[in-house]
Amino acid sequence: MVQPTKNGVKGKTKNSSQTQQTTPQAASGQKTGAAKATPPASHKAGTRKNGYKPLASMEEYEAVAKKALEDPEGYWGERAKSLLHWFKPWEKTLSYDFNEPRVEWFAGGKLNASYNCIDRHVEGPRRNKVALIWQGDPEDDVRIWTYQMLYDRVCRCASALKNIGVRKGDRVVLYLPMIPEAVVVMLACARIGAVHVFVFAGFSAASAQSRIQDCEAKVVITADGMFRAGRVMPLKANIDEALKDCPTVRRVIVVNRTNMSTSMKERRDIWWRDLMADRSLNARLPAVPMDAEDLLFILYTSGSTGKPKGVMHTTGGYLTYAAHTTQAIFDTREEDVHWCTADVGWITGHTYALYGPLLLGGTTVLFEGGPRWPDPDRYWQIIEKFRVNTFYTAPTAIRILIREGDEWLERSDRSSLRLLGSVGEPIDPETWHWYRDKVGDGNIPLVDTWWQTETGGIMISPLPFTTPLKPGSATKPLPGIDVSVVREDGKPAKVNEEGHLVINKPWPGMLRGIFGDPAKFKENYFSRFPGRYLSGDGVRMDEDGYLWLLGRLDDVINVSGHRFSTAEMEAAFNAHPSVAESSVVGMAHPVKGEVIYAFVQLNADEKATESIRSELRKWVRREIGPIASPEYIQFTEGLPKTRSGKIMRRVLRKIVSGQIDELGDLTTLSNPDVIDSLVEEYERLVGMSSMR
Repeated sequence: MVQPTKNGVKGKTKNSSQTQQTTPQAASGQKTGAAKATPPASHKAGTRKNGYKPLASMEEYEAVAKKALEDPEGYWGERAKSLLHWFKPWEKTLSYDFNEPRVEWFAGGKLNASYNCIDRHVEGPRRNKVALIWQGDPEDDVRIWTYQMLYDRVCRCASALKNIGVRKGDRVVLYLPMIPEAVVVMLACARIGAVHVFVFAGFSAASAQSRIQDCEAKVVITADGMFRAGRVMPLKANIDEALKDCPTVRRVIVVNRTNMSTSMKERRDIWWRDLMADRSLNARLPAVPMDAEDLLFILYTSGSTGKPKGVMHTTGGYLTYAAHTTQAIFDTREEDVHWCTADVGWITGHTYALYGPLLLGGTTVLFEGGPRWPDPDRYWQIIEKFRVNTFYTAPTAIRILIREGDEWLERSDRSSLRLLGSVGEPIDPETWHWYRDKVGDGNIPLVDTWWQTETGGIMISPLPFTTPLKPGSATKPLPGIDVSVVREDGKPAKVNEEGHLVINKPWPGMLRGIFGDPAKFKENYFSRFPGRYLSGDGVRMDEDGYLWLLGRLDDVINVSGHRFSTAEMEAAFNAHPSVAESSVVGMAHPVKGEVIYAFVQLNADEKATESIRSELRKWVRREIGPIASPEYIQFTEGLPKTRSGKIMRRVLRKIVSGQIDELGDLTTLSNPDVIDSLVEEYERLVGMSSMR
C-alpha cells in the first residue's frame, strides 16, 4: 500500500469561489443569528441552465418562498414548463386531498423520462457532450459515454425489452452493481413505459426475493458478480436462489461483469451481450408518451416493522422535482462535472446521480467502489482525476475518511471543487467543519440536505452562496415547501422546542403511494396529523427559522422526563478527538424510565480504557448537561451498518433490551459478523455493572 506524504501534494490551490459566512457562535452550533451571505460576482451575474437565475439574497429567497406558498400551482407550473419537454401540456396543475390521501400533479400532461434525459439533448448542441463518466473498482476500468452514445444504447435496450415481452406497466427488477448498464436499463424501461424497481445489489437472496414477489416482477436484470474493494462478489447466484419462489418472473438478463462461473437456466436466462447483439434492434426507438401520473419507478425502503415498503413515484412530478432541486441546490452549470457517491440503487442515486443531472444535460460520475480501496484517498483521487466540480456524499463516508487522517486528503488536488453536499443523516458540527474546512479548503459552499425516499428530492437545504450557514442545521425549506414543527397533540411547537416535522401541502416529487397497500400509505403518512404529511423525523426550529433535524422520533431517549435526541448525543461523542463514530440508544431503567447507552468506536490509534470511558462521560455531561450523562459506554470495533452506510439502530436497541434472540432481519447488514462481539461485550459490561 502506498503511504501518504505531505510532499505528495500536486499543485493544490485554493478554490476561487466564495461561500456563505458563519459566525463563531453559528459555527459552534449555538443559537444565534446567522451570518450574512456574500455571493461572488460570478454568481450574481449568471443565468444558469434552462433560464434559471439563482437567488442572490435572503430577501429574494423570502419573496420567492412567499409567492410559492401563496400560488403553488403557478410556481410549480412554471418550473415544470421551463425544465421539461412535454408532448402534451397538462390540463390541471394540482389536485389533492391529504385526508383521502390523493395527490395529482400535471394531470393530463404527456411526457417521457427517457426523452427528457437523452433525446432532447441529442437533438441539440449537447449531442457529443459527455453524459456519463464511469469509474470501476479497478483504477483502469473507465468508460465515458456521450449523450449520443447513451441514446443508442438506451434505444437498443428498450427495443430488446420489447422483444422479450416487456410492456407498459410491467415491473422490471434491477439487481445490478454500479455499472453503466444500470443507467441504460432504467432509462430503457422509462422509454417504453415499464416500471423499474432497483434492488440494491448488496441485499441477500431473501431480501431480493421479497421485493421481487411484492412487485410481481416480470423480468430481472442482474450481473454475474460485482467488484467491491478488490474482491469479487456473486450476484447471479443470489438471484437463482431468490427465484425459486417467484413465479411471475419470465426472463433473467445477465450482464457479464466479472467473468465468474455462472449458471444459466435454459429458456429463462440470457446474457446481456447476446440480447444487445441482435442487429434487428431499433437504435432509434421512439419514446412512449406517458401521463404525468403514470408510475415511473418503485423503490423499497425499510419500515418500522422491518417489512420493506414499495414507495411509488410517478413521471411528471418526480422529474420536475428532480430537475428543479438539482439545479437549485447544486447551482448547476453547463460545464460542471457532478459526482453523487450514492449507489444508483438508492433514491439519492436515482435523483442526484441519474435523473437530476441528465435532465439538465449535465455530466455525472458513477463510481463502482468505496472510499478506502485501494487507499483511503480514493474519493479525492477521483475528484482530481475527473476535475469534479460538485460533490455530494454522506456524513458516514466523511467520518470514515476523517479517521484515516488528513495526510491522505492532502495528497490530492481538489481545486476543481466549487460546492460540497451532505446527505443521508444529520451531520454533526465536527464532521461539518472537517468536510468544509479540509475537503473544501474552507471557502466553498456546503449544502447540508434533508429529504427522504418518500419525498423524491431535497426538501430542506441551504441555497449555495445565498443562505447563511449554521453547522449542523439544514437551514430552511426550499421555496414551495411548506413545513411545520408540531407537538404530540398537533399544536405548533415553540421556538427551539423539539417536535414532529410535518409538511402541510403537496410538492411534485412526493410519493403517490405504497405499492399494493393503500391503507398503509394513509396510516404511515397521513393518519397521525390529518391533512398533513408526517415525515417521522424530529426537528426543532430556532429563533431564525432554521431547522435542526434530530433523526427519527423513535431515536429519542427520555431520561427522567428529559428528551434527548440520539443525533444530538452522537454529535457530542463524535466531537471528542478520540472518537471516530458513535451510536446512542435508550435502555430501560426502573427509576429513570430510560438511560443512555452509547456504542463508541474509537480512532484507530486509541485504546479502550476506563480512563477514556470516564473522560467521554465527563465530556458529554459538559457538552449537553449533567442529566445527559451516559449510563453505559461500550467500546466496539464496528457498528452494525446497512450497505448504504446507515447504522441499524433497531439492532442496537434490541441488544440493550436483552432481546438477543429477536434481532430481526439482518440481511441488509454489510457487517453481520459484528453482532456477536457487540452482544458479548454488552453482556460483560451490564453484568459487571449489576455486580457493583
